[in-house]
Parts: sequence; structure tokens; C-alpha cells
Amino acid sequence: MRNVKLIIEYDGTKYNGWQRLGNTDNTIQAKLEGVLSKMTGENIEIIGSGRTDAGVHAYHQIANFKTHSMMSVYEMRDYCNQYLPQDIVVKEAVEVEERFHARYNATSKKYLYRIWTGRIPTVFHRKYTYYIPQRLNVEAMRKAASYLIGEHDFQAFSSVKSKKKSTVRKIYAIDIHKEDSELNILFHGNGFLHNMVRIIAGTLIEVGLGKMKAEEIPEILEGKIRAQAGITAPAQGLFLYEVHYGE
Repeated sequence: MRNVKLIIEYDGTKYNGWQRLGNTDNTIQAKLEGVLSKMTGENIEIIGSGRTDAGVHAYHQIANFKTHSMMSVYEMRDYCNQYLPQDIVVKEAVEVEERFHARYNATSKKYLYRIWTGRIPTVFHRKYTYYIPQRLNVEAMRKAASYLIGEHDFQAFSSVKSKKKSTVRKIYAIDIHKEDSELNILFHGNGFLHNMVRIIAGTLIEVGLGKMKAEEIPEILEGKIRAQAGITAPAQGLFLYEVHYGE
């Protein structure tokens, strides 16, 4: 039995997220499994490094699957790209050790949130950025982000409903960079809760707009109440940027 790792890029605009759903095949996972199953003649199930929600994109999603197929990894990659929809691309296929697991072996992830800040919206970025025409105070956003670095209970910054799962995560860095009309927020952490990146992004945006103060962040963390944090920023601005394995 071979274990194959895929590096996948996708535009999530028209999909119901990554995870396969019982009532539709309009997910990234379902599209990939359909093509891989046809390619191998086997019932293929793929394991992703994590789920992305409806409308969220990925530059660098990682997945793996097991197969008896003797096709080369290059043939697998090219077959996928021939038969997948054009908004899903397998950038690389690599044979890995049998124990590799795309989700459980991941040690950290990076997510990118993109904001378009020009006075005039852009047609060509509308599916991949959140448009905010008002001026954002980037320094205030950076100050707010600094309070989130480190290990914290991020319950207030997630939509997790289960109280059985830990909401403690560690954020290594939040880098905010503005160039011309685009503002990028790059998050690096050991893991992220459901909607955590989008809620943090929304909170930083509200700080940037002057609707919240950076100094409120510690109190929000301590309070663990979702309503105290900012909005959930729209899905189209979010990209899974990188998945890291090992140190």
C-alpha cells in the first residue's frame, strides 16, 4: 500500500468548503476523491491537513491518500489536473512513508487574510479580498495583534460550540503588511479553531477603524465571550497559506 501526499491549490469561491458532505459533492474533498477514485479504480478517501469553510481559498493545502496503484506520482499529478475543475490544482504529488498523516502530523499552519483598501473597489480582487474603503490605522492593528501572540484561550475568538474541546492555541506571529491598496495579515500558529482567523481579522479591522481599542484585547481573551470580539470577516479574504510538518 502506497501513501501519497498532495499539495493542492484551490479557489474556494463556489464550493461548500473542504470537507465532504453527505448532501452534496460540491466540496474540494469530494471533487478530489472522485477523480482519484476514477484514476485508481479504488474507493479513495483523502485526509486533509484541516478544513476550510465555504468560500475560503488555499495556496498550499496538504492531503494524503492510500492506494495500490502503480502509477508514478507525476502521472497522478497530471491526471488530477486534467480531470479536476480548473479552480482546483494539484501542484505536487509525492510518495511518503506509510505513517504520514496530513492532519495529525501537522505542527503549525499559516493563514493569510487579504484586505483591499483602495477608495475604488477592484473587479479583479473582489473574490479574493475584503473591500474596506475607510482608512485603517495599521499601527493600532499591530498593537492589538501583539496582545494575541503566545498561548491563550481563544474561546472568544472562535465559533466553537462544544465545551469538551480545548480552545487553547498558540500564535507564533501575526504580521500586518500594507502595500499600495492591499493590506495583508499573515497568521502563524500551532492550530486554529473554527472561524478563529476570520474573527481575529474582523477584530483587528474594527480596531483599525477605531470601533475598538487595542487595549481591549486582553480583556476579551480573559472574558471568553464571543460577543465581545469583533465581526467574523468575510470568507473570500482568507487563504490557507502554508502547512508545516516537523520543527
